[in-house]
Amino acid sequence: MAAFAGRFRQSKFKHVFGKGAKREFCYDNIRVTKSSWDSTFCAVNPKYIAIITDAAGGGAFMVLAHDQYGRVERDPPLVAGHKAAVLDVQWCPHDDEFIASASEDCTAKVWRILPESFSDGNLTESYRDLVAHNRRVGLVVWHPSAYMVLLTAGADNKVLIWNVEEEEVMKEIEFPDNVLSCSFNWVGSMFVCSCKDKVTRVVNARTGEYVAEEKLHEGTKPQQVLFLRDGRVFSTGFSRMSERQWGLWNGSTLEPIDKQELDNSNGVLFPFYDPDVNLLYLVGKGDSVIRYFEVTDDAPYVHFLNVFQSSEPQRGMGWMPKRGLDVSSCEISRLYKLHQKGLCEPISFTVPRKSELFQDDLYPDTCAESYALTAEEWLQGKDAEPVLSPVRPDAASAADIAAAKAKKRVPEKRPKKSAASAAADKGDRADVPANHLLANSNSSDSTAAATIAADPADTSALESRVADLEATVQNLTSLVESMRDSMAQLTSECEQLRAT
Repeated sequence: MAAFAGRFRQSKFKHVFGKGAKREFCYDNIRVTKSSWDSTFCAVNPKYIAIITDAAGGGAFMVLAHDQYGRVERDPPLVAGHKAAVLDVQWCPHDDEFIASASEDCTAKVWRILPESFSDGNLTESYRDLVAHNRRVGLVVWHPSAYMVLLTAGADNKVLIWNVEEEEVMKEIEFPDNVLSCSFNWVGSMFVCSCKDKVTRVVNARTGEYVAEEKLHEGTKPQQVLFLRDGRVFSTGFSRMSERQWGLWNGSTLEPIDKQELDNSNGVLFPFYDPDVNLLYLVGKGDSVIRYFEVTDDAPYVHFLNVFQSSEPQRGMGWMPKRGLDVSSCEISRLYKLHQKGLCEPISFTVPRKSELFQDDLYPDTCAESYALTAEEWLQGKDAEPVLSPVRPDAASAADIAAAKAKKRVPEKRPKKSAASAAADKGDRADVPANHLLANSNSSDSTAAATIAADPADTSALESRVADLEATVQNLTSLVESMRDSMAQLTSECEQLRAT
């Protein structure tokens, strides 16, 4: 009976529902990279969407403003400064203008993206060049609380931790084999990584010492690992018989807490984690489903919630930070699915609520666009949690805003290179046609403001009310369908109990 009761535990996320965006609110005609590297190929923040693309004569990725819906032109402007294929991209969590990229050309680069960055075509001048690996760089991971601290992992079996502003390596850590995935803990003092030798290691980020190392999954296919907010480690991998698995582990010892088999598909499972409410979304490459779970302190610890089912397999996926969600519709997460045929589809996950008021229980404070430490402070041994801010738009106090502004650094202008160095760089880069302007992400805001000012107040209020009612009806419909399914399941299990 205890197991039976556990199937019906109380959770405010029991009825989370996913819905893909309509075609007119997707991004189409994207030449998504054909690389076989195990990456999500997409990164998202509240300002932009970055997607790794195929490019002739080097490596590149595309940056789109969120209002650039529809069909992308045939030769869009690209971030095209790498000499070989781009393998990974990640937005800086402390400033939405900066993005890091990793490439087969043995370098990582950091770029500053502004609305005018593509006014002359492709962006080829990076903000900082990180050159120290002697083989391809496959991963870039930002530090969660220290400004401009970046981890890179290369096929030379090295992990480097950089002071990006100074283009200096603060720590070099060698591993027995290629690092396939990596994740910092909540304060950034340690990181966990999975390697090609099937061993997962927890590492002191400053000293490079191994805190723990274990084989979490016996299969030979790539594993993914991440630190949860409370210090536990979550992993995905394969069994010896190639069955997909997930596992939960003690973050200090890597001793098992729970481990379960999922299915027999062969695509690598990428976990996306919401540290605010401890929800996990598992995305398999080549799958057409997204599974989501809630992680708690009570057995069985990782609780299955539901599955989002679609008809098209996913090539990659991006994750929107909480700062970019629509809280008015109770949206708790949004993923950006890359289709095999060049479509990027936003998928919104919501919790249906009857009330139209802000739902405080769904939105605890989340990571702000600011930092807690400088690179120098972190290297000296200081640890700090990420800076948090309220999700509710009108909840931030004047003190909170002032503190955030104080921690918002204005980057220094990059020193000009010598003429010889500039000429060498120019010769190394491929000339790519540039004939497109990136739409100013602020232009839509000003246009919308002008439209609202021109419309009568009563018409605007009526349209808003109609939209709210339509959303409420849709949420109620989904809730009724879910209750029917739960009732049918409960009836079936009651009959089984009577029979026994």
